[in-house]
Amino acid sequence: MQTLPAPWAALFDWDGVIIDSREHHKESWERLATERGLSLPEDHFLKGFGRKNEFIIPELLGWTRDPAQIHALSLRKEALYREVVRDRGMAALPGVREWLETLQNAHVPCVIGSSTHRANIDLSLDLIGLRPFFHGIVSAEDVSEGKPHPEVFLKAAEKAGRPPRHCVVFEDAHVGIAAARAAGMHVVGVATTHPASELTEADIVTERLDHLPLQTLAQWFTPLTA
Repeated sequence: MQTLPAPWAALFDWDGVIIDSREHHKESWERLATERGLSLPEDHFLKGFGRKNEFIIPELLGWTRDPAQIHALSLRKEALYREVVRDRGMAALPGVREWLETLQNAHVPCVIGSSTHRANIDLSLDLIGLRPFFHGIVSAEDVSEGKPHPEVFLKAAEKAGRPPRHCVVFEDAHVGIAAARAAGMHVVGVATTHPASELTEADIVTERLDHLPLQTLAQWFTPLTA
């Protein structure tokens, strides 16, 4: 008897959900600032987590508002990030592989929806060996609006072949949770970047993905199969 696909999809943010890349990103911003002789506000990193560089550079760092310069700085920052990843290596967060295996066995399609550049995701996916678990990727280059706008998750839902209300988003950042809510999706908060007590906008909060009860998430969509 052939098992039917699940009626819902799992949409994953990347940084802070699949991998812990905080130190890699911090170092890449520091290398860029040193290279260009620019300063970094003390609290820039946490404020910018989950945001596109096109917002961070002019709004949080105040480096420039010239579109061409913003684009050049953004590309250089991401190139430096990949250098750091190659230097330091990369690993999936604890419990990620086990959770993806659980979803795969339940025939739940999984798609990445991230503000990260595609080359960064591709590099890390290959390093940690998780590419076979994902049906598709929506990255920074695929959207014109960054989180908290819902565009990234709406496009990820399309790749998963499910309508927005049939999707669960896994997010660690406030702007990402807001984006998922704006898309009309359920949200699991992942307490990596922020403590669980601060992720009050999520339906469920967990510190490890493999600690989640699959049946609880599936029950959100039980009426959809009736």
